Amino acid sequence: MIDLDTISIRAADTGDLPGVLALYAQPDFDDGHVLPIHEAERLFAHFSRYPDYTLYVAEQAGRIVGSFALLIMDNLGHLGAPSAIIEDVVVDPALQGHGVGQAIMNFAVARARDKRCYKILLSSNAKRERAHAFYERLGFERHGYSFRLMLEQVPA
Repeated sequence: MIDLDTISIRAADTGDLPGVLALYAQPDFDDGHVLPIHEAERLFAHFSRYPDYTLYVAEQAGRIVGSFALLIMDNLGHLGAPSAIIEDVVVDPALQGHGVGQAIMNFAVARARDKRCYKILLSSNAKRERAHAFYERLGFERHGYSFRLMLEQVPA
């Protein structure tokens, strides 16, 4: 286990994108495919158009060792209580199983509670069984069904 006191979690900035993309390049994450840096920078700038969508990084000794995105979404249902969506959770492979993921998830849950969310949702690729077991250990439960419709990618 690493010393979790040496891990800090903060909102990402543009300078963090190369480190985040390096984490996304893991074969287990997005089959090793990542955006070119100029495209990632363009999309990152677009995040600011969302009322409460933040890319976070976990850092240790100035090195990015994990990342996730958190969207707080307002709702008309549930008496107006917001909900949270956690996406793109990734940890440096050398540090998986050492508490970084747990620190990330604890941070995300705390942010959702601070925002008075009534629930947190996340999805995970069906093949990422280790990740599923990790989320279940943290108290997440498999719920309902997840459906997707893959749309043909149109070049921008």
